[in-house]
Amino acid sequence: MTVCCTRLYVCPTTTVVVCYLPQQPSHSPCVCVCVCVCVCVQEASCGYVIILTALYWCTECMPLAVTGLLPVILFPMMGIMESSEVCTQYMKDSNMLFVGGLLMATAVEHWNLHKRIALRVLLLVGVKPALLMMGFMGTTAFLSMWIGNTASTAMMLPISNAVLKQLCDTEAQAEEREMDLISLRGDNQAFDMGDKENSQNDHKNEVEESPEARERRLKREAKYLKLDKGMSLSVCYAASIGGTATLTGTAPNLILKGQVDELFPGNGDIINFASWFGFSFPNMVLMLIISWLWLQFMYLGCNMKKLFGCGMNKDGDKEAYGVIKNEYKKLGSVSFAEGCILVLFVLLVLLWFTREPGFMPGWAAVLFNKDKPYVTDGTVAMLMSTLFFVIPSQLPRCGGYSEDGKPLKAPPTLLNWDVVHKKMPWNILLLVGGGFALARGSETSGLSQWLGESLAPLQSIPPVAISFLLSLLIATFTECSSNVATTTLFLPILASMAVAIKLHPLYVMLPCTICASLAFMLPVATPPNAIAFSYGNLKVMDMAKAGFVLNIIGVITINIALNTWGTAMFNLNTFPDWANVTTIPTP
Repeated sequence: MTVCCTRLYVCPTTTVVVCYLPQQPSHSPCVCVCVCVCVCVQEASCGYVIILTALYWCTECMPLAVTGLLPVILFPMMGIMESSEVCTQYMKDSNMLFVGGLLMATAVEHWNLHKRIALRVLLLVGVKPALLMMGFMGTTAFLSMWIGNTASTAMMLPISNAVLKQLCDTEAQAEEREMDLISLRGDNQAFDMGDKENSQNDHKNEVEESPEARERRLKREAKYLKLDKGMSLSVCYAASIGGTATLTGTAPNLILKGQVDELFPGNGDIINFASWFGFSFPNMVLMLIISWLWLQFMYLGCNMKKLFGCGMNKDGDKEAYGVIKNEYKKLGSVSFAEGCILVLFVLLVLLWFTREPGFMPGWAAVLFNKDKPYVTDGTVAMLMSTLFFVIPSQLPRCGGYSEDGKPLKAPPTLLNWDVVHKKMPWNILLLVGGGFALARGSETSGLSQWLGESLAPLQSIPPVAISFLLSLLIATFTECSSNVATTTLFLPILASMAVAIKLHPLYVMLPCTICASLAFMLPVATPPNAIAFSYGNLKVMDMAKAGFVLNIIGVITINIALNTWGTAMFNLNTFPDWANVTTIPTP
């Protein structure tokens, strides 16, 4: 439309400024109505797609990954985006970072390096109840920073159950020996030496059936059932908490990075591996310590002498320690493949930290990113992951023949595609890509801007209250919905709201992303919870009581972190220039 008018008219039902010619009144109403109808239909259509996708994600009437493909079908058919533009959202830099992290996790799991690390840590902390729980939580959280939360939970829970079972059996045997000894001492003088063996057997059966023995057995079983519940919850909760510490630890973290890069292209790579770790790792440690204390109080009590074993020396500790030690011995010595994976893992983490450390120019800025961000965290992840398909799993030898006289074949590489194909969660890539497509469609159609302006009255509320209330909302919503779906749906809306009220977008997007991983109350909330519940020793009420308090604690600690070192790291007190983005959709 040609701009040659003498007045500007802002249509009240749209965000588009419409030009009309007052000297031609017969044309102006038609032009205005056409523009309004076009834009409103786009916004409504995009809103319909988002609501439909959210409904399908929450009810899981279709697989989550298939629901994530709905934008590819509906956006082009409704005239919101071209198909080529929608499809590019499914393979962005954040997705490549996610794939690289998953390949690293797959290699670690394939060669059992994670189990070696876990057992070694448990051998160091010992088997006293409090220290054992601390060891399991710390180990699970550390593993969840690098491999999947589900995999770390599935590996640690059987070890936990085996150790507790050994402790219970050893204590039962010790009690039986004690009862036998007491009985024999009292009746030893009443029996002849020739009847000693028969009397021992008779009194053993008598002790086993006595009310006193029954009471002690029930008391012991109740104690270890309670301890087993606390240990199971500590493992699954630590897996969820540990995943928040690194950018690749769980999918919502990468969704945040992708959404920020998509909605605010000029953000200067504000979210990268180093910056995320600097903010989230201290918060993860704080949450882990508080969770440990809360589970100690709920399931182990406050008797420090019993919990930490002060002044106590039990034979059961040695047997339980032997269980862990035997499991570690079964792994054998460190293989060449495990050593290579460990070196590549350490090198990957170092490259991530030093690419853009923030306080000094990183190696990427010096070597590659002089005028554009050519090299990202995704580039580093794919480089190191590719080496898994190049480096052999055994120390190579030059020439030689096998026992049957045939030439020796080259040893297999650290990873092959069959292993990756079986263990790679490809559905998550489609789910994350669907979220990026929804965000892009919301921006293109003008729905994001409309939502942001509708939420503008929130500007009168203090930012601290906004962040806290939204964190509670997300923490509640994620209990009945996937954390990936939760962040995908809410982050674009939160970004639009932040821009409308001139609040730093990360001030609301960052805490809500981490709160999406605080699914502690229900078995269906997250796979680690479901795995812990499947062992049969937990009830829904057990998880709900412990998880409710941890949800509140998590929201509080995240907001404390946000308003202390988070504000200093990301300069959250000011509205950044890169967030001052105005989208004007064309008719």
